[in-house]
Amino acid sequence: MQFKVPQFIEVEDKIFGPFTFKQFIYLLGGGGLTFILWKLLPHVVAIFFILPVLAFSLALTFYRVNNKPFIDLVQSFFEYTTKDKLYVWRKEANKKEEKKDTPVDTTTSYVPRLSDSKLKEISWGLDVIDLNKKSE
Repeated sequence: MQFKVPQFIEVEDKIFGPFTFKQFIYLLGGGGLTFILWKLLPHVVAIFFILPVLAFSLALTFYRVNNKPFIDLVQSFFEYTTKDKLYVWRKEANKKEEKKDTPVDTTTSYVPRLSDSKLKEISWGLDVIDLNKKSE
């Protein structure tokens, strides 16, 4: 039995001519709000309110930021402005300090830790390996 796998699932369907459903709603909402403003306000004053509404409506419909819809940018803006922005850094206790409290077993062989340079430490390790090979 063969199944058809849907392709291009990221692309929204064009429902109203060249517009998707969301784009059509943005245009319809912007057009409706401009019509209401035109009828309620004096025409000279209405123009100052209509232009930003039309610009916002057209931006929601057509403008994309980083290949994402403009509504995502608007949503991120509102989330950023409404949420708390206080970040407090809390230092966690070091685990090395906890190990110092435990008793040290002195019966095991002592391996010196040279802190001057890593090269000296590696050299010491090679010298010990050579001494072990000579004694065998």
